[in-house]
Amino acid sequence: MQPFTVKILGCGSALPTQKHYASSQVVELRGKTFMIDCGEGTQVQLRRAHVHFNKIAAVFISHLHGDHCFGLLGMISTLGMLGRTAPLHVYAPAEYEQLFTMQLDMFCNRMDYNVVFHGVDTTVSDTIYDDRSLTVTTVPLNHRTNCCGFVFREKPSLPHIRRDMTDFYGIPQCYLNNIKNGADWTLPDGTVVPNSRLTAPADKPRAYAYCSDTKYIPTLHEHLKGVDMLYHEATYCEEDIKRAALYYHSTARQAAQVAKDAGAGKLILGHFSARYNNEEVLLKEASDVFPNTFLASEMKSFDV
Repeated sequence: MQPFTVKILGCGSALPTQKHYASSQVVELRGKTFMIDCGEGTQVQLRRAHVHFNKIAAVFISHLHGDHCFGLLGMISTLGMLGRTAPLHVYAPAEYEQLFTMQLDMFCNRMDYNVVFHGVDTTVSDTIYDDRSLTVTTVPLNHRTNCCGFVFREKPSLPHIRRDMTDFYGIPQCYLNNIKNGADWTLPDGTVVPNSRLTAPADKPRAYAYCSDTKYIPTLHEHLKGVDMLYHEATYCEEDIKRAALYYHSTARQAAQVAKDAGAGKLILGHFSARYNNEEVLLKEASDVFPNTFLASEMKSFDV
Protein backbone atom coordinates (compact mmCIF):
# COMPACT_ATOMS: atom_id res chain seq x y z
CA MET A 1 0.00 0.00 0.00
CA GLN A 2 1.42 3.34 -1.06
CA PRO A 3 1.72 6.12 1.54
CA PHE A 4 -1.22 8.48 1.95
CA THR A 5 -0.15 11.09 4.48
CA VAL A 6 -1.19 14.49 5.75
CA LYS A 7 1.47 16.81 7.19
CA ILE A 8 0.30 19.71 9.33
CA LEU A 9 2.06 23.00 8.58
CA GLY A 10 -0.27 25.20 10.62
CA CYS A 11 -3.34 24.55 12.76
CA GLY A 12 -4.05 27.81 14.58
CA SER A 13 -6.97 30.16 14.06
CA ALA A 14 -6.91 33.79 12.95
CA LEU A 15 -5.09 35.40 15.88
CA PRO A 16 -1.32 34.78 15.59
CA THR A 17 0.39 33.03 18.49
CA GLN A 18 3.89 31.82 19.24
CA LYS A 19 2.55 28.28 19.41
CA HIS A 20 0.69 27.82 16.12
CA TYR A 21 0.96 28.90 12.51
CA ALA A 22 -2.05 29.77 10.35
CA SER A 23 -3.88 26.98 8.56
CA SER A 24 -2.02 24.93 6.00
CA GLN A 25 -1.28 21.29 5.37
CA VAL A 26 0.25 19.04 2.73
CA VAL A 27 -1.37 15.90 1.38
CA GLU A 28 0.87 13.30 -0.25
CA LEU A 29 -0.56 10.36 -2.19
CA ARG A 30 0.94 8.09 -4.87
CA GLY A 31 3.84 10.42 -5.54
CA LYS A 32 1.68 13.54 -5.81
CA THR A 33 1.80 16.48 -3.41
CA PHE A 34 -1.08 18.87 -2.75
CA MET A 35 -1.56 21.79 -0.38
CA ILE A 36 -4.75 22.65 1.49
CA ASP A 37 -4.97 26.29 2.55
CA CYS A 38 -1.95 28.55 2.63
CA GLY A 39 -1.93 30.87 5.62
CA GLU A 40 0.80 33.36 6.45
CA GLY A 41 4.11 31.65 7.23
CA THR A 42 3.45 28.58 5.10
CA GLN A 43 6.73 28.98 3.20
CA VAL A 44 8.73 28.80 6.41
CA GLN A 45 6.84 25.69 7.44
CA LEU A 46 7.48 24.03 4.10
CA ARG A 47 11.20 24.50 4.71
CA ARG A 48 10.95 23.05 8.20
CA ALA A 49 8.92 20.10 6.92
CA HIS A 50 11.48 19.41 4.17
CA VAL A 51 8.75 19.49 1.52
CA HIS A 52 10.15 20.39 -1.89
CA PHE A 53 8.32 23.52 -3.05
CA ASN A 54 8.24 22.44 -6.67
CA LYS A 55 6.57 19.11 -5.89
CA ILE A 56 3.29 20.87 -5.05
CA ALA A 57 0.93 20.22 -7.96
CA ALA A 58 -2.11 22.11 -6.72
CA VAL A 59 -3.31 24.31 -3.88
CA PHE A 60 -6.86 24.11 -2.53
CA ILE A 61 -8.12 27.20 -0.69
CA SER A 62 -11.18 26.62 1.48
CA HIS A 63 -12.24 30.26 1.87
CA LEU A 64 -11.03 33.83 1.66
CA HIS A 65 -10.16 34.64 5.25
CA GLY A 66 -6.56 35.73 5.59
CA ASP A 67 -5.45 32.96 7.93
CA HIS A 68 -6.20 30.51 5.11
CA CYS A 69 -4.83 32.33 2.07
CA PHE A 70 -2.46 35.21 2.93
CA GLY A 71 0.56 32.98 2.28
CA LEU A 72 -0.45 32.00 -1.25
CA LEU A 73 0.92 34.92 -3.25
CA GLY A 74 4.28 34.85 -1.48
CA MET A 75 4.64 31.14 -2.13
CA ILE A 76 3.77 31.61 -5.80
CA SER A 77 6.48 34.28 -6.04
CA THR A 78 9.02 32.02 -4.34
CA LEU A 79 8.23 29.19 -6.75
CA GLY A 80 9.14 31.55 -9.57
CA MET A 81 12.48 32.38 -7.96
CA LEU A 82 13.16 28.67 -7.54
CA GLY A 83 12.85 28.17 -11.28
CA ARG A 84 9.57 26.30 -11.41
CA THR A 85 8.39 25.46 -14.93
CA ALA A 86 5.39 23.18 -14.31
CA PRO A 87 1.97 24.84 -13.99
CA LEU A 88 0.57 25.39 -10.51
CA HIS A 89 -3.18 24.83 -10.20
CA VAL A 90 -5.06 26.92 -7.64
CA TYR A 91 -8.58 25.93 -6.62
CA ALA A 92 -10.32 28.68 -4.66
CA PRO A 93 -13.72 30.36 -4.29
CA ALA A 94 -14.70 31.83 -7.65
CA GLU A 95 -15.01 35.38 -6.31
CA TYR A 96 -11.24 35.46 -5.69
CA GLU A 97 -10.32 35.26 -9.39
CA GLN A 98 -10.41 38.99 -10.22
CA LEU A 99 -8.31 40.05 -7.21
CA PHE A 100 -5.99 37.06 -7.62
CA THR A 101 -5.34 37.97 -11.26
CA MET A 102 -4.57 41.56 -10.27
CA GLN A 103 -2.11 40.37 -7.61
CA LEU A 104 -0.33 38.11 -10.09
CA ASP A 105 -0.10 40.93 -12.61
CA MET A 106 1.35 43.25 -9.99
CA PHE A 107 3.81 40.99 -8.19
CA CYS A 108 4.34 37.84 -10.26
CA ASN A 109 4.38 38.95 -13.88
CA ARG A 110 7.80 37.63 -14.88
CA MET A 111 7.60 34.01 -13.88
CA ASP A 112 8.56 31.10 -16.12
CA TYR A 113 5.54 29.01 -15.15
CA ASN A 114 1.78 29.37 -15.37
CA VAL A 115 -0.63 29.70 -12.46
CA VAL A 116 -3.96 28.19 -13.47
CA PHE A 117 -6.92 29.42 -11.44
CA HIS A 118 -9.98 27.22 -10.99
CA GLY A 119 -13.00 29.01 -9.55
CA VAL A 120 -14.89 26.86 -7.05
CA ASP A 121 -18.60 27.08 -6.29
CA THR A 122 -18.54 26.52 -2.53
CA THR A 123 -22.32 26.10 -2.31
CA VAL A 124 -22.43 22.69 -3.98
CA SER A 125 -20.63 19.37 -3.68
CA ASP A 126 -18.66 18.86 -6.86
CA THR A 127 -15.61 16.97 -8.10
CA ILE A 128 -13.07 19.66 -8.90
CA TYR A 129 -9.97 17.50 -9.45
CA ASP A 130 -9.70 14.12 -11.11
CA ASP A 131 -6.67 12.13 -12.21
CA ARG A 132 -5.74 8.46 -12.54
CA SER A 133 -5.21 7.98 -8.81
CA LEU A 134 -7.62 10.25 -6.94
CA THR A 135 -10.49 12.71 -6.97
CA VAL A 136 -11.02 15.84 -4.88
CA THR A 137 -14.62 16.77 -4.10
CA THR A 138 -15.91 19.91 -2.41
CA VAL A 139 -18.13 19.88 0.67
CA PRO A 140 -20.24 23.01 1.34
CA LEU A 141 -19.64 24.48 4.81
CA ASN A 142 -21.39 27.20 6.83
CA HIS A 143 -19.07 30.07 7.68
CA ARG A 144 -19.21 33.87 7.59
CA THR A 145 -17.98 33.82 4.01
CA ASN A 146 -18.25 31.30 1.20
CA CYS A 147 -16.39 28.23 2.40
CA CYS A 148 -16.01 24.58 1.53
CA GLY A 149 -14.16 21.51 2.68
CA PHE A 150 -12.41 18.95 0.51
CA VAL A 151 -12.54 15.16 0.32
CA PHE A 152 -9.53 13.41 -1.21
CA ARG A 153 -10.62 9.97 -2.40
CA GLU A 154 -8.19 7.40 -3.68
CA LYS A 155 -9.33 5.53 -6.77
CA PRO A 156 -9.45 1.71 -6.67
CA SER A 157 -6.16 0.10 -7.56
CA LEU A 158 -5.52 -3.16 -9.40
CA PRO A 159 -5.18 -6.47 -7.55
CA HIS A 160 -1.82 -7.58 -6.20
CA ILE A 161 0.14 -10.21 -8.11
CA ARG A 162 0.81 -13.36 -6.08
CA ARG A 163 4.41 -13.87 -7.02
CA ASP A 164 4.48 -17.32 -5.40
CA MET A 165 1.77 -18.46 -7.83
CA THR A 166 3.05 -16.69 -10.95
CA ASP A 167 6.54 -18.11 -10.31
CA PHE A 168 5.06 -21.56 -9.71
CA TYR A 169 3.28 -21.51 -13.05
CA GLY A 170 6.22 -19.88 -14.84
CA ILE A 171 4.25 -16.88 -16.02
CA PRO A 172 6.61 -14.46 -17.80
CA GLN A 173 7.09 -10.94 -16.48
CA CYS A 174 5.69 -9.41 -19.65
CA TYR A 175 2.29 -10.99 -18.97
CA LEU A 176 1.86 -9.80 -15.38
CA ASN A 177 0.06 -6.60 -16.37
CA ASN A 178 -2.55 -8.75 -18.12
CA ILE A 179 -2.94 -10.75 -14.92
CA LYS A 180 -3.37 -7.57 -12.87
CA ASN A 181 -6.09 -6.51 -15.32
CA GLY A 182 -8.04 -9.74 -14.87
CA ALA A 183 -6.62 -12.23 -17.35
CA ASP A 184 -6.39 -15.95 -16.59
CA TRP A 185 -3.36 -18.09 -17.50
CA THR A 186 -3.46 -21.12 -19.75
CA LEU A 187 -0.96 -23.93 -19.18
CA PRO A 188 0.67 -25.78 -22.10
CA ASP A 189 -1.76 -28.70 -21.58
CA GLY A 190 -4.75 -26.36 -21.92
CA THR A 191 -5.57 -26.12 -18.22
CA VAL A 192 -6.82 -22.64 -17.31
CA VAL A 193 -5.50 -21.16 -14.07
CA PRO A 194 -8.16 -18.66 -12.90
CA ASN A 195 -7.13 -15.10 -12.17
CA SER A 196 -8.35 -15.43 -8.58
CA ARG A 197 -5.56 -17.93 -7.93
CA LEU A 198 -2.91 -15.59 -9.29
CA THR A 199 -3.89 -12.38 -7.52
CA ALA A 200 -4.75 -11.04 -4.08
CA PRO A 201 -7.47 -8.43 -3.55
CA ALA A 202 -6.52 -4.81 -4.12
CA ASP A 203 -6.09 -2.49 -1.16
CA LYS A 204 -9.25 -0.72 -0.05
CA PRO A 205 -9.33 2.85 -1.44
CA ARG A 206 -8.76 5.44 1.27
CA ALA A 207 -10.35 8.84 1.81
CA TYR A 208 -9.35 11.98 3.70
CA ALA A 209 -11.73 14.85 4.48
CA TYR A 210 -10.72 18.38 5.41
CA CYS A 211 -13.45 20.49 6.99
CA SER A 212 -12.28 24.05 7.39
CA ASP A 213 -14.02 26.85 9.31
CA THR A 214 -17.69 26.04 9.79
CA LYS A 215 -20.61 26.29 12.10
CA TYR A 216 -21.83 22.86 13.22
CA ILE A 217 -23.84 21.24 10.43
CA PRO A 218 -25.93 18.26 11.63
CA THR A 219 -26.06 16.83 8.10
CA LEU A 220 -22.39 17.34 7.25
CA HIS A 221 -21.61 13.68 7.86
CA GLU A 222 -23.65 12.73 4.80
CA HIS A 223 -20.82 14.05 2.60
CA LEU A 224 -18.17 12.25 4.64
CA LYS A 225 -19.46 8.71 4.99
CA GLY A 226 -16.73 6.19 5.74
CA VAL A 227 -13.73 8.48 5.35
CA ASP A 228 -10.61 7.00 6.89
CA MET A 229 -9.53 10.31 8.42
CA LEU A 230 -11.34 13.57 9.07
CA TYR A 231 -9.73 16.91 9.90
CA HIS A 232 -12.39 19.15 11.44
CA GLU A 233 -12.00 22.58 12.92
CA ALA A 234 -12.39 22.72 16.71
CA THR A 235 -11.92 26.40 17.44
CA TYR A 236 -13.73 26.34 20.78
CA CYS A 237 -14.65 24.04 23.61
CA GLU A 238 -18.23 23.43 24.68
CA GLU A 239 -18.27 26.12 27.36
CA ASP A 240 -17.80 28.64 24.53
CA ILE A 241 -20.52 27.18 22.31
CA LYS A 242 -22.35 30.51 22.07
CA ARG A 243 -19.19 32.19 20.82
CA ALA A 244 -18.73 29.34 18.33
CA ALA A 245 -22.21 29.90 16.95
CA LEU A 246 -21.72 33.68 16.84
CA TYR A 247 -18.54 33.43 14.76
CA TYR A 248 -19.65 30.40 12.71
CA HIS A 249 -17.19 27.96 14.19
CA SER A 250 -17.45 24.54 15.85
CA THR A 251 -16.63 23.11 19.23
CA ALA A 252 -14.49 20.04 19.70
CA ARG A 253 -17.54 18.05 20.79
CA GLN A 254 -19.40 19.06 17.64
CA ALA A 255 -16.44 18.01 15.49
CA ALA A 256 -16.45 14.64 17.24
CA GLN A 257 -20.17 14.23 16.58
CA VAL A 258 -19.56 14.77 12.87
CA ALA A 259 -16.82 12.12 12.90
CA LYS A 260 -19.04 9.69 14.79
CA ASP A 261 -22.02 10.20 12.48
CA ALA A 262 -19.79 9.83 9.40
CA GLY A 263 -18.27 6.58 10.65
CA ALA A 264 -14.81 8.07 10.20
CA GLY A 265 -11.72 6.07 11.05
CA LYS A 266 -10.06 8.83 13.06
CA LEU A 267 -10.50 12.51 13.79
CA ILE A 268 -7.88 15.26 13.77
CA LEU A 269 -8.78 18.47 15.58
CA GLY A 270 -7.35 21.81 14.46
CA HIS A 271 -7.87 25.55 14.01
CA PHE A 272 -7.46 26.17 17.73
CA SER A 273 -8.45 29.47 19.29
CA ALA A 274 -5.60 31.41 20.88
CA ARG A 275 -7.60 31.52 24.11
CA TYR A 276 -6.60 27.94 24.99
CA ASN A 277 -3.10 27.53 26.37
CA ASN A 278 -3.66 23.79 26.71
CA GLU A 279 -5.63 22.10 23.95
CA GLU A 280 -5.99 18.91 25.98
CA VAL A 281 -9.37 20.25 27.10
CA LEU A 282 -10.48 20.10 23.47
CA LEU A 283 -9.09 16.61 23.04
CA LYS A 284 -10.87 15.31 26.12
CA GLU A 285 -14.15 16.86 25.08
CA ALA A 286 -13.99 15.28 21.64
CA SER A 287 -12.70 11.92 22.86
CA ASP A 288 -15.73 11.49 25.09
CA VAL A 289 -17.83 11.36 21.92
CA PHE A 290 -15.32 9.91 19.45
CA PRO A 291 -12.42 8.10 21.16
CA ASN A 292 -10.05 7.88 18.18
CA THR A 293 -9.32 11.62 18.20
CA PHE A 294 -5.97 13.40 17.91
CA LEU A 295 -4.75 16.98 18.15
CA ALA A 296 -3.10 18.54 15.14
CA SER A 297 0.27 20.15 15.73
CA GLU A 298 2.85 21.72 13.48
CA MET A 299 5.17 19.26 11.70
CA LYS A 300 3.08 16.26 12.74
CA SER A 301 2.19 13.73 10.05
CA PHE A 302 -0.86 11.49 10.01
CA ASP A 303 -1.35 8.37 7.91
CA VAL A 304 -4.75 8.10 6.27
